[in-house]
Amino acid sequence: MDVCFGKNFILNGTLQPSDVFDNSMIYEGDSVYEVIRMVKGSPVFFQDHLVRLEKSVKIQGREMLAGFEDLRRDIIRLSVQESLGEVNLKIVFNYNNGSFNYLLYFIEPIYPTQDQYNNGVKGILFKAERSDPASKVINPGLRSDIFHKLILEGAYEALLVDNKNYITEGSRSNIFFLREGSLYTAPEDLILSGITRKYIIEICRENNIEVVFKCVRADEIGEFESVFMSGTSPVVLPFSQINDVNFNVRLPVMGKLRQLYIDKAENSIMRFLSG
Repeated sequence: MDVCFGKNFILNGTLQPSDVFDNSMIYEGDSVYEVIRMVKGSPVFFQDHLVRLEKSVKIQGREMLAGFEDLRRDIIRLSVQESLGEVNLKIVFNYNNGSFNYLLYFIEPIYPTQDQYNNGVKGILFKAERSDPASKVINPGLRSDIFHKLILEGAYEALLVDNKNYITEGSRSNIFFLREGSLYTAPEDLILSGITRKYIIEICRENNIEVVFKCVRADEIGEFESVFMSGTSPVVLPFSQINDVNFNVRLPVMGKLRQLYIDKAENSIMRFLSG
């Protein structure tokens, strides 16, 4: 369950103290959401997240509960109340039996340590498929199952494997496999395409790094040199192993992609501040 991280949150455009935050407004009914990284009180890639939020709402046959300017105003209002440094911000549109609520609140970030960037993290394979991969909706049952499996295995992330034994994406990330200078990642229509993933692919095109849009079979992962996840919190984070298969965490391309992504993120903050 989410915990409101900070002193306040926004409920339907009104600033509220965090002690009245109620999880039922998120987990009862249907919820569409976005998680945005905040740096020095400003969101990273705000416009991109809003476009994806609108897409998710449309796929679910719902209506937007707040527009671009409302969200921008409320993010600024909430940020000036806190001094949290780098933190994640969650936007939730909840639809529950005719009752609609829009929430905006900080969640405690779980960012990788420098040691994890240097030495990689453990991943596991997990048999699961999203019913609507193109829309970002809360699925508490699947999330709980994966969370418990990660704890049991001492792993950082689960790679989802479909009924044809193909790896599609991570439980909270997108996945890239590396071999002979090329990146392999699932086709767009099979996954929830992350904002970080979008910019990594853009960076690859700008730097003549080949990207192959192809799912990798679970029994083929040992044929790749390296594997990394991308996402709002991890950015570009290598796997040291997946199940019992080990990988190289030292390929220079991963550090290069991470730094070029950070540069683009900083530019996106400047666009947000300029209005």
